[in-house]
Amino acid sequence: MKRFLLTLEYEGTAYSGWQRQLHQNSVQEELERALFTATRVHTPVTGASRTDAGVHALGQRAHFDTNANIPEDKWPYVLNTHLPPDIRVSDCRRVGETFHARFSARRKAYEYRIYNRRHHSALLRNFAAFVPLPLDEEKMSRALLPLLGTHDFAAFQASGGTAKTTVRTIFKAAVTRQGDDLTLLIEGDAFLYNMVRIIAGTLIGVGQGKLDADVFERAIQTRDRLALGVTAPACGLTLRRVWYEDEL
Repeated sequence: MKRFLLTLEYEGTAYSGWQRQLHQNSVQEELERALFTATRVHTPVTGASRTDAGVHALGQRAHFDTNANIPEDKWPYVLNTHLPPDIRVSDCRRVGETFHARFSARRKAYEYRIYNRRHHSALLRNFAAFVPLPLDEEKMSRALLPLLGTHDFAAFQASGGTAKTTVRTIFKAAVTRQGDDLTLLIEGDAFLYNMVRIIAGTLIGVGQGKLDADVFERAIQTRDRLALGVTAPACGLTLRRVWYEDEL
């Protein structure tokens, strides 16, 4: 058996998320279906991040094991032939048998996009959260500073999270504006369930003046989810990249 690591991108609008679910179409299911069509063998695929329904990816990673005699550089062509147009494999490389797409990951980067003008965009409705009221990006940038470093982010996890520990390290957190587009970029060693969307929703509240700029600092200290804002819509979130030890 050989183990391969895929890099893929997808638009999550039509899917129930990455993970296979009963009676709902998922990205994982589509990828496994493409593998079966190509090899005639049922092949499980393990993803680095279990993105939610409506969440997109530019750099999702996933591994699978196979006996198929297909070179690593040919897998993207083979799989893309059988995948729907909103899922694409961009790269493939062979990895060791102990490698794990999720547990071997050392860093992840997410992007949250906010469209900030009086009327929403017809073209961006599936790729950005719409906020019609003015946002103060300078205040939002200052509010992000307490997130940097290693903290217990217990307050930043939605109900249903199953993480064994809520301690995480955030390497980068920044918000930028280009015209009507605001983008939150955040990098960390790992993230809790809905953590980035909770940060984004809270940040929108800060930008609107509904929440104080020290809201993240207080939430880290109190570990109280109610200290933070709402969970932002899934459509604005994109998994940008996943790094492994040899890629840092």
